[in-house]
Amino acid sequence: MNTTPSANQSHIRSYITLALVAMIWGGTFVAGRILSPEISGLFLATLRFLIASAALFLIFKLGRIPFVRPTAAQWCTLFLLGFFGIFLYNLFFFYGLKFTQASRASFIVAGNPAVIALIGFFRFRESLSISKIAGIVCCLAGAFSIILLSRPDLSGGGEDTLTGDLLIAGCVASWAVYTVFSRPVITALGPLVTVAYSIFAGTGLLLLASLFTGSFTAEAAAALTMRDILSLLFLGVIGSALAYYFYYDGIGKLGATRTGVFIALNPLTAGLCGYFFLQEPLPGTVLAAGAVIICGIVLVNRGK
Repeated sequence: MNTTPSANQSHIRSYITLALVAMIWGGTFVAGRILSPEISGLFLATLRFLIASAALFLIFKLGRIPFVRPTAAQWCTLFLLGFFGIFLYNLFFFYGLKFTQASRASFIVAGNPAVIALIGFFRFRESLSISKIAGIVCCLAGAFSIILLSRPDLSGGGEDTLTGDLLIAGCVASWAVYTVFSRPVITALGPLVTVAYSIFAGTGLLLLASLFTGSFTAEAAAALTMRDILSLLFLGVIGSALAYYFYYDGIGKLGATRTGVFIALNPLTAGLCGYFFLQEPLPGTVLAAGAVIICGIVLVNRGK
């Protein structure tokens, strides 16, 4: 398949941007650890996306970007994207972590690229060449290696752990749906409008859930420290509004499979951020596994 120099340059920019997104999402693990553990996860998720919604609204207003009116079918898709990618993902994630270890959760979430590739293949017939399959295997092997090297104690657990594992598996399915089914709307409306409207929808659902469960209260807001607020600003503006936009921009230009493999970088970038900002150890074996992930991303994006 022949591509023009301008198309190649656009793809290179997308690769660089998606690598930056992986770095940002690695930083969200650091920001998440800084947040006070006593505060409800649902309340924090709601605040994060309220901030993201406010940031996106300001971008539209300051940039004088018109709020386009999607068709009825597009509204349904945008609502479903918000439901799966924002609302359901966060519910599965925060409640899943109550029953299973974070290490087990990260192991399960690292399977995202494979699930995205499979849904993209069966739903939209995105090609799965030998090169792409080999690249996905490399990404999974590298991501799982990093998690196992960091936390080798993934065995064990009873019925509660199984419940947590299944909830975290729901995260993977939700994010895969959010990734794969967004492309038609991105093509029609653009990545910024798609991200904004889906986040608005998901935020509304999170707010309703927080109010219904009693998580969103004045007492919870008063308990926030300045460090919590700064972390939430990073999570909302940089980790959500900005990163989600660049992620959707990548899907529009590269497709779900080629974009989704960059998720495999998250364990590596989280380790790097932990090393530089939290003085956590970073073994050479983790860097070697990171090199395997990068090779996998190259293979996937070289495949036709």
